[in-house]
Amino acid sequence: MASTGHDAYRTNAIETASPEQLTLMCYDGALRFMRRAAKAMDDGDLADASYATGRAQAIVNELNITLDMEAGGEIATNLRSIYLFVNRHLSDAMVTTQPTKIRESMGLIGDLRGAWSEAMNLGAAAA
Repeated sequence: MASTGHDAYRTNAIETASPEQLTLMCYDGALRFMRRAAKAMDDGDLADASYATGRAQAIVNELNITLDMEAGGEIATNLRSIYLFVNRHLSDAMVTTQPTKIRESMGLIGDLRGAWSEAMNLGAAAA
C-alpha cells in the first residue's frame, strides 16, 4: 500500500513540474541509476548493473531527443555530443564490466545537473 501512495506522489510531482524541473528530475534519475549500476557492477551483480545502465541510458536518450536544436544552437549541439558520449560510455562499461566508465559518466551528468540547477536558481532570482 505504501508504494501506491509513493507512486501517486511521484506521478503528481511529474505532472505538475515545469519543463525546467522535469529536466532536473531526469538528471537526478540518470545519476541514481548510474550509481546503482556502478554499485551492482562492483558487487558482481551484472543483471542489476545491466538493468540500471539501461534505465540511465533511457533517461539520457530522453534528454537528448527533447533538445531543441534550432532554438538551442551551439549549446544544444554540445549537449547532444555529451549525451551521445555518455550513452556510448555506459554501453562500453557493460561490455567491459568495468564501473570506471559509469563513474566518469556520472561526473559529466553531475556537472550538467549542477549547471542546470544553477541556471534555474538564477532564473528564479531574476523573475
